[in-house]
Amino acid sequence: MKTAIIGGGPAGLYFAILLKKLRPESDIVVYERNRADETFGFGVVFSDATLDNFEKYDLPSYRRITGEFAYWDDIAIHFKGTEHRIGGNGFCGCSRRTLLLILQDRAAELGVRLCYDVDVDDESLFADADLVVVADGINSRFRDRYADHFQPEVDLRPNKFAWMGSTKPLDAFTFIFQETEWGPFIAHAYQYEANRSTWVFETDPDTFERAGLKDKSEAESAALMEQIFGWFLGGHRVLTNRSIWRNFPMIRNKRWVMGNKVLLGDAKASAHFSIGSGTKLAMEDAIALYEAFRRESSVEGALSLYETGRREEVEKTQHAADVSLVWFEHVARFWDFDPVQFAFGVMTRAKAITYDNLRLRAPDFVASVDRTFAKQVREKGFDVAIENPTVPMFQPFRLREMTVANRVVVSPMDMYSAKDGVPGDFHLVHYGSRAMGGAGLVFTEMTCVSPEARITPGCTGLWNDEQEAAWKRIVDYIHANSAAKFCLQLGHAGRKGATKLMWDGIDRPLEEGAWDICSASPIPYFPDSQVPREVSRAEMDLIKVQFVEAARRGERAGFDMLELHCAHGYLLASFISPLTNRRTDEYGGSLENRLRYPLEVFDAMREVWPAHKPMSVRISATDWAEGGIAGEDAVAIARAFAEHGVDLVDVSTGQTVSEARPIFGRMFQTPFSDQVRNEARVATMCVGNITAPDQVNTILAAGRADLVALGRPHLVDPFFTMKAAAWYGAADIHCPPQYYAGRDQIFRNAVRDRQDLEELKVKAKPKTRAELKMESGENSLAAE
Repeated sequence: MKTAIIGGGPAGLYFAILLKKLRPESDIVVYERNRADETFGFGVVFSDATLDNFEKYDLPSYRRITGEFAYWDDIAIHFKGTEHRIGGNGFCGCSRRTLLLILQDRAAELGVRLCYDVDVDDESLFADADLVVVADGINSRFRDRYADHFQPEVDLRPNKFAWMGSTKPLDAFTFIFQETEWGPFIAHAYQYEANRSTWVFETDPDTFERAGLKDKSEAESAALMEQIFGWFLGGHRVLTNRSIWRNFPMIRNKRWVMGNKVLLGDAKASAHFSIGSGTKLAMEDAIALYEAFRRESSVEGALSLYETGRREEVEKTQHAADVSLVWFEHVARFWDFDPVQFAFGVMTRAKAITYDNLRLRAPDFVASVDRTFAKQVREKGFDVAIENPTVPMFQPFRLREMTVANRVVVSPMDMYSAKDGVPGDFHLVHYGSRAMGGAGLVFTEMTCVSPEARITPGCTGLWNDEQEAAWKRIVDYIHANSAAKFCLQLGHAGRKGATKLMWDGIDRPLEEGAWDICSASPIPYFPDSQVPREVSRAEMDLIKVQFVEAARRGERAGFDMLELHCAHGYLLASFISPLTNRRTDEYGGSLENRLRYPLEVFDAMREVWPAHKPMSVRISATDWAEGGIAGEDAVAIARAFAEHGVDLVDVSTGQTVSEARPIFGRMFQTPFSDQVRNEARVATMCVGNITAPDQVNTILAAGRADLVALGRPHLVDPFFTMKAAAWYGAADIHCPPQYYAGRDQIFRNAVRDRQDLEELKVKAKPKTRAELKMESGENSLAAE
């Protein structure tokens, strides 16, 4: 098989090595536009797990690579005069030039032909190749030449960055967050060989402009970085090598394969430097392509297998990189944080590291996180322990005069089990059991303010005396048998009304028994959905009265808190989103106008709701659709409601239009809560694929939300919170006396179970290469 590889970077070279080992008879040629010893940048970084892969796939190159690497365990975070060090990370660094030379030598040894200083624009050079591997980097000319086929998407991120180096030795992967007269600068730094370290400097575009970097030469930029970070550099120089300030391009391609051509490495997909995965991703692409050829003899079959088998893993890495880069882009959002909380946010920014695994490897650091969180709670007037505090999820929280005993919330979840809007025995058991299970706050499902406001025939309502009495029965039961607070969520389905029960077809129109529906504009949800009428001013007044009357009934029923549903494409949300509001009157057009009616309804409800009781609003922080609501809009929406007296913003997303394309994942909506909380400066509740107490603690400790709502976990485990309290030793959790024996048993067992699990995790975790080197008496860092 004749193979041409365009690009002599790590991805192209490593694939050449692996393919030559697999098919020694193959004619493999690597074409590289630069000279053999020419490279840009300084060091590359890998995790221990990546090195394990290298050891498995090519032992000779692995041995040479690991002989040249500097190893370290710690991440060091410098912020506002403090340093926080977290160990057990297992990183290693190597000169990019050294890595390339090692791979070049190994490829040549196996018989791969290496052609350097070659301009490969002329495709006749490899017109007879059976396989063409396009590995020509982030600015791939071949990808762009065939852009109509590969369909690349390039998201040019706003922050400016430059790769530089230094003679400064480092004993940890180092983050430095430095305030300057122009704004914040960030340094990402790590050692890669004796007396050499990589330094990636990053800043936001406004700070970049104010610092005058746009007009500075390479040498002048380096001099400014020496000045800004001089306190840490200690006289060491900042070095340059094509160290041009630029914007990072997040690259994705709809297709990776075109005939016998295949994209590899950065030409195919890029990952932000903040998670150190660019070279790792490229070389693991090479491994995946090799594995495809090992399993499939034909080029067509192998390339198809590579693309289908590799895409999910690449997208997961890119998602983690996306989350990480956004954190760094908005670092100013967290600049007022306590340094301990800030450092915890750095560590947990990409969701790969969470409260529990950080607690296992850096217990002293997480203990300081707990103390910091407890101090903040004490500053709010709570008499909580600081020296030996409970974990964040079991710290109290106050909204107006309502105090919740912990931060766990039973999310509002439609049960579609009411008859004529009346909640029955099912609802009593459903809400009552979850309240007794220990959650600090329980939400009702969206409760409708009129028969026409229902989503389905099974929705609960609060427009008549029978419904009010049924809700009062449930409220009284919860107050008598638990410490939970109970929040009434009121809403109007709008254009998503008159639909089937969820299990019969979510959001699908009723085939019989439907009622007339209304919305901000006459736009159906699905093409075959009922077309809503555009709600008139008179009808808006009527609906506002219905919300007010339901709020009054909720107060009489004894609810502790009230939420207005302005999310998920329902009536009030349909006013807010430009995708569903095409009005030309004073309720359409600008966001200010689109918010006018939801705020009118909120004001009217707030007026009749007791002043000592809190009110929240649920919003969709993004529509997940082009032209719809996005994060910046969510901040403006939250600020507007805060100005009208909202106490908490319940941050959800999407479900506005049927063509939305959400990006799902663990805690996938939390970044929107983070943005709203820390930019609008309003308390938030987050929700969305949060499944474990560990995640709850992670979100709270990092300052991304004030309350955490969980839906599905509570559906299958009403005592989710009680079990978490036992696991973390939060003995003050309320428990009905009938259940004391069970509570005592689970608290006793949890001590042993936790200890056993942590011991098992410690034993199962292999020692990092840095630890092994230290144990053998070797220095783990090349500089020492």
